[in-house]
Amino acid sequence: MDINILKEMFPVLLKASLITLELTLISVVFGSLIGMFTAILKLSKNMLMGTIAGFYTWLFRGTPMLLQLWFFYFGLPFVGIKFTAFQAAIIGLSLNSGAYMAEIIRGGILAVDKGQFEACKSLGFTYFDTMKRVVLPQTFKIIIPSVGNEFITMLKDTSLVATITMVEVMRSAQLLYASSFRPMEAFFIAGCLYLLMTTIFTTVFSYYEKKLSVY
Repeated sequence: MDINILKEMFPVLLKASLITLELTLISVVFGSLIGMFTAILKLSKNMLMGTIAGFYTWLFRGTPMLLQLWFFYFGLPFVGIKFTAFQAAIIGLSLNSGAYMAEIIRGGILAVDKGQFEACKSLGFTYFDTMKRVVLPQTFKIIIPSVGNEFITMLKDTSLVATITMVEVMRSAQLLYASSFRPMEAFFIAGCLYLLMTTIFTTVFSYYEKKLSVY
């Protein structure tokens, strides 16, 4: 590998990594909100809402993320709905993340002692008050490891948005390779940046997992 070429490519890929982080953070935040409401609906006694929520998770967990991204960016324009590459990426990643987060949160809710639900019911709490004030705060502590895994997975899966012309780390590496014919340097730096980002966030989530652990 040529050191000079590495020095030339690094700033370009470092800048692209900020786009990767932006996509990941926005998608996981939106995905967490979608997942929380979906999990609550799946556990509610409303059959219609539960069925809709179940269909959503079945659809987005059962189809490839790449297909979903292509649908939002390449498919919807045929029916008159157009998104920019960034908008399509955010929508696709968020909805995909939301489906997985829904199952993670649902599992966390089910792990909370049922006696607490009964206690809230006896105190006159509504279903949503019970979730907001008692269950979800405890659920958050339970699901931190799984949320961390979903975050890391999403960070790596953002590489798929390169197929809809989003210029993030992977797309930048492909463009550098195409212009310089130096694939080793381009993909080596990209791999190192992905490892750096995943290592940082793994450490952060591990820290909060230990801090919030309930013994």
